[in-house]
Amino acid sequence: MYHFFAMLSRMKYIHRWGLMRNTREENLSEHSFETAVLAHALVLIHNREFGGNLNADRAATLALFHDAPEIITGDLPTPVKYYNQDVRESYALVEDMAKQKLLSLLPEDFQEPYTDIVLFENRDDPLNRFVKAADKLSALIKCLEEERSGNSEFRKAEQATRAAIEAMQLPEADYFMKHFLPSYQLTLDEQDN
Repeated sequence: MYHFFAMLSRMKYIHRWGLMRNTREENLSEHSFETAVLAHALVLIHNREFGGNLNADRAATLALFHDAPEIITGDLPTPVKYYNQDVRESYALVEDMAKQKLLSLLPEDFQEPYTDIVLFENRDDPLNRFVKAADKLSALIKCLEEERSGNSEFRKAEQATRAAIEAMQLPEADYFMKHFLPSYQLTLDEQDN
């Protein structure tokens, strides 16, 4: 009996933004789906607008699994995770152990293809930057949704996340923010026009 897929299904129980007051809680499963959609879009933008030739489907797959270790570790809040270099390095070790634990829940002949997905951040993969940007865009969208609901708790997070995306100097993310992000602040009726 192998527990990998049952463990992945537990993503829906991991809540994000634990230190923040949320008008609507977001779980890891929702975030991973949105990050996958955004990573796919960023790579399509890269290919169609900037002459790239990367695999958007693989980017979506990588993004689906990008936070899978948090099933084991939980969602460590950003201010804690990035408090200083020692904490970052220690948490990276914990996260790597969680990744190995997840992979051990697969039959041996399935471990190789999933290793390529679960450990992709540890490799020099050109899709890394798109998944990271999609992760940040998903966070930014959450901040905008919370602010739109009248929750000022996310104002500073929105500013910091926006600055982090801009600091990535990724034209594809800039393109998304210019052409697609404004729609997230509209009502359904306004989006229908």
